[in-house]
Amino acid sequence: MRQQSMFFSARVDEKLADVRLQANLRKVKDNFVHVFAAAKHDYNQEADFEALRDAGAAIRKRVLDNLDIWLELFEQNATARGASVLWARNGREVCEHVVNIARQHGVSKAVKSKSMLSEEADLNAALSAAGIQAVETDLGEYILQIAGNEAPSHIIAPAMHKNLDEVADLFAKTHHTPRKTGIPELAREAREVLREHFTSAQMGITGGNFLIAESGSVALVTNEGNARLATTLPRVHVVITGIEKIVPTLEDLATLLRLLTRSATGQSISNYVSVLGGTRERADPEGPQHRMFILVDNARSGLLGSDMQPMLHCIRCAACMNHCPVYHSIGGHAYGWVYPGPMGSILTPMLTGLENALELPQASTLCNQCGDVCPVRIPLPELLRMLREKQTARGLRPFRERALLKAWAWLAERPGCYALATRFARRYLAWLAGGRDRIDHLAVVPGWSKGRDFPAPQVRTFRDLYASQQRTHCRGS
Repeated sequence: MRQQSMFFSARVDEKLADVRLQANLRKVKDNFVHVFAAAKHDYNQEADFEALRDAGAAIRKRVLDNLDIWLELFEQNATARGASVLWARNGREVCEHVVNIARQHGVSKAVKSKSMLSEEADLNAALSAAGIQAVETDLGEYILQIAGNEAPSHIIAPAMHKNLDEVADLFAKTHHTPRKTGIPELAREAREVLREHFTSAQMGITGGNFLIAESGSVALVTNEGNARLATTLPRVHVVITGIEKIVPTLEDLATLLRLLTRSATGQSISNYVSVLGGTRERADPEGPQHRMFILVDNARSGLLGSDMQPMLHCIRCAACMNHCPVYHSIGGHAYGWVYPGPMGSILTPMLTGLENALELPQASTLCNQCGDVCPVRIPLPELLRMLREKQTARGLRPFRERALLKAWAWLAERPGCYALATRFARRYLAWLAGGRDRIDHLAVVPGWSKGRDFPAPQVRTFRDLYASQQRTHCRGS
């Protein structure tokens, strides 16, 4: 499994100081928010979006409460249609399965549609080590691949951190073509380059937005059409997806699709929705001769039955990060692994170990914008709070932080001491302010005050004002 350094704060300053990144983030910051609001408004003209969210949450809960049953049903129906179902406990086994499949079928080149599970497993590196060329065909993923195998910074817009000029320079350098600056021209250039790979690859690799138990099939949702080429032209198609992606029926799929596309890109439906199962029949003009499903655990089963199980409801729409003020201040790479934003601040500690991502549960204001827009009602702020509690209970937080919290708890239980401490703190802060209305540096929280000012205290504390009011009230009565 690929893991970058999990030290979140070590990268935050770098991202905040990156002028180009900050400009790129400002350009896209409000786009996702506005299109989601418009999509929700349009849906509410004919139906109830909140009722749709309730239905989606109920489907996800029904699946996870009996996940083993739905997985067995999926395997049974997929196998009956001619596909093979393999199981992987972790990223290493994913890579072993895919490399073995490639060798069995004489594969020298694979075209890939976007797959977050392949990012978890670092599949491209494993294929390269085995002498197999892997070509990303999602435009954003392709840009990152030719840029030097950069990691995605967003789960639905992988190259969101790059601007038009950067892509134009990259294409001219990589393709040895005249530099183009128009988006349609750049898209056509990418299409022409990728078309040769589609027609010459022997294997297509995709993720899976959903797996449908009743039909033994996979649903793929894209806006570029690359997934259809990757699943119909090569003779082998490999689907890599998490065990939690099961839905019981095609009707359930339709419900979740209404939520996914609106929450992700603001579309009522994406450009391409493909439901694929089985293998190519004799009379079929296209399609793979072999289809394999690799269903991946990678620590997911450990969340079942726990207080963190609601995180498995996630349908990877990215609505939480699209609305997160922290994400839009630092971008996705600061989070250190595959999943950024609020969902990543929960998934990364859960899938890689809480001790490996100590700072991510703290990377949130708990403003609940993420929870308010999650289409399947995952209580993201509550889960982040639970992770903070787990860290404290396990003694994983820094000693200084734990000591300060214990001191605060001790004071809060002793009103007299608390009153004395607040009077002292008010005088100290007033001295720091030096007659100004702001304090630009606090030694007790240097990191916090590095990027913001602290308001100078009022002349009297709340407790003093309240006591004075009570005395006045008593005299008046």
